Amino acid sequence: MGRPLPYGSPGVERVPDSVGLDPDEALRQGQRLIDDGFPFQAHEIFEGVWKATAGTHRELWRGLAQLAVGLTHLQRGNHKGGVALLRRAADRLDPYSAEAPYRLDVAGLTGYARRLADREGAVVAADLRPRLQRH
Repeated sequence: MGRPLPYGSPGVERVPDSVGLDPDEALRQGQRLIDDGFPFQAHEIFEGVWKATAGTHRELWRGLAQLAVGLTHLQRGNHKGGVALLRRAADRLDPYSAEAPYRLDVAGLTGYARRLADREGAVVAADLRPRLQRH
């Protein structure tokens, strides 16, 4: 599941902290990793760009990192954490919807994050209902 492992451990390779990708390459690699089922590694790429970016697009990268780590939480079965991060990501990305930086479909990403959060939020709510009788 792309879980973080200590450096040097066998398993999925971590993305180096100093990867230093330009935005277009970061988006290409991040999308590939998400498509391949490794949203945690995509999160690391987006987080690296976020931390290296100043100015108007900094929060866009933070939102993309939150979206990817929200997917990671869902993948690991942490529905509550995943829902919270997906909603936070959608709120952070939403201001960029009209601008569509880097040719991103920000409105589509925001809608996706909210729909997934709503669906997974229903799972969380269902899990919170007590089962008083066995069927």
